[in-house]
Amino acid sequence: MKQSVYIIGSKGIPANYGGFETFVEKLTEYQKDNNIQYYVACMRENSAKSGITADQFEHNGAVCFNIDVPNIGPARAIAYDIAAVNKAIELAKFNKDEAPIFYILACRIGPFISGIKKKIEAIGGTLMVNPDGHEWLRAKWSLPVRKYWKFSEQLMVKQADLLICDSKNIESYIQKDYAKYQPQTTYIAYGTDTSKSVLNKEDEKVRTWFGEKQVSEGNYYLVVGRFVPENNYEAMIRGFMQSNSKKDFILITNVEQNKFYEQLRSDTGFDQDPRVKFVGTVYDQELLKYIRENAFAYFHGHEVGGTNPSLLEALESTKLNLLLDVGFNREVGEEGALYWKKDQLANVINQAEQLDNQAIEVLNQKSSGRIEEAFTWDKIVTNYEKVFKG
Repeated sequence: MKQSVYIIGSKGIPANYGGFETFVEKLTEYQKDNNIQYYVACMRENSAKSGITADQFEHNGAVCFNIDVPNIGPARAIAYDIAAVNKAIELAKFNKDEAPIFYILACRIGPFISGIKKKIEAIGGTLMVNPDGHEWLRAKWSLPVRKYWKFSEQLMVKQADLLICDSKNIESYIQKDYAKYQPQTTYIAYGTDTSKSVLNKEDEKVRTWFGEKQVSEGNYYLVVGRFVPENNYEAMIRGFMQSNSKKDFILITNVEQNKFYEQLRSDTGFDQDPRVKFVGTVYDQELLKYIRENAFAYFHGHEVGGTNPSLLEALESTKLNLLLDVGFNREVGEEGALYWKKDQLANVINQAEQLDNQAIEVLNQKSSGRIEEAFTWDKIVTNYEKVFKG
């Protein structure tokens, strides 16, 4: 009998977006153990982006099933997860699965989980949960929503048979904050792609982008990511503006109709500093990789969340990385990066520009070595398969 694993909580595969979608894509793409059968819940509109309309389809050997969710605002993700897990339980019954595993990504459905757990137990199943990062700390949520996240997380931790944490900081937080439930936890990191960009300096795509943005290789600081307050854009922009750098600061992020952007512009006056360049998004992955590889340095200001995908990509691709000094980032970067406190970034930038090529190369080797040792998809998938095969 194959071990059935039902994955709930990503928008689905083929991956069109973020962290969880990429994770599911790689978990199925790099599968080594043929005795595991994956089933992946997908949001129908995500599948439609890849031209898929069938209720059920196959991708990377996984059986994918589409779920329709009405557009009901913020509660939509909760409705989606509930519909997806119920459908997964039905499928497991229909397939007469022995000891199926239900792996739920993020803690959105805590208030509904005890009823769901009873159904899972009734068919001899196991509930595994990825608690994700500190969702309830994110500035984008209103206070009632944050309270919901925290309460929901508590109930998910209470019911889970195993919590798989993609950061050691999150694992120790779960163990400490929810000690009364004696949670079973394990740590499996997030992975990243380690191949180099296929593009080179002469490629038309490259020259067009660098020409349009008036940027030159090796002469810019870079940040890539969602434009939200908790990623500390304000501290990065202020710190950079206070530095003596002659280089540019390139921000690859989506700022259309963004209130935060307008507020930041009036607070910092970055539009008066010609070095600060918002250049929109780059969807071409090879071009993005080339831009990372040719930055002078990468800024990372994420403060909440587990192992962040953009941090792993930067440590792999960019020679020099300047990371916000918090536990999450130190855990990943270790000795392969420079660290900054929120009001000290200007000093760290000035210090970085004093480094000679050899010192930068040492940091580059350390950060790439760190990825190779702990964060390749190959390693991550092997660790997951061990857990799923028990």
